[in-house]
Amino acid sequence: MNSAVPILDVEGVSVRYGKVEALHDIGIKVRPGQIVSVIGPNGAGKSTLLNAIMGALPVSGRAKGGILYHNEDISAVPVEKRVARGMCLVPEKRELFATMSVEDNLVLGAYRRKRAGERGYLDQLEPVFTLFPRLKERRKQAAGTLSGGERQMLAVGRALMGKPGLLMLDEPSLGLAPLIVKEIFHIISALRQTGVAILLVEQNARAALQISDYGYVLETGELAIEGPAADLAQNPRVIETYLGLTKRVA
Repeated sequence: MNSAVPILDVEGVSVRYGKVEALHDIGIKVRPGQIVSVIGPNGAGKSTLLNAIMGALPVSGRAKGGILYHNEDISAVPVEKRVARGMCLVPEKRELFATMSVEDNLVLGAYRRKRAGERGYLDQLEPVFTLFPRLKERRKQAAGTLSGGERQMLAVGRALMGKPGLLMLDEPSLGLAPLIVKEIFHIISALRQTGVAILLVEQNARAALQISDYGYVLETGELAIEGPAADLAQNPRVIETYLGLTKRVA
């Protein structure tokens, strides 16, 4: 897997908010079928990184820096065209259509494929319902009446309706009860079987590293540490700062 050409290759990218540099010289890679996590404290620039990759924020960097997707430089490609090429971001606010049904929210996730003329554009509906049985039970229910965990499931399910090649998740465990967090991460881990590459931004470092292949630690806009997720989980600095001193060493 590590020898595969990255589906996403971010090299030497920086992001500024006016005079403030929010990200400095960032480089990350995500390969097909991988789950890659970016962990770090609040304000480290994790969400900024995802928005920059998605094209919602302008980036700057070294002369050879940029954002490659399927080995093509998309640094100047607008958001809608990145979506059309198979990139998808599930933001931390989830941004569902509260008055619409669960099923209608999912169908909207396939709108890009419908507009592109794909005949089987709803072919992911049953796989999503298999992955999230609770959504199938509530398919006619208004999205705004769902619990926090169910809304997160719907947000991920809606993203999967578009058959993304790269799925980016921004703080999927935010505000959820511990048991629901465990369920959400179990589902994210299961997505590996679909072949989708996943870039996961998460404050819950322990849960993220448990399901990831590779990880990056982002601190004050710069990459502090990177490596295989299993190695990061045993790194003394990561343990002390992000996992807690009581972490049990396997």
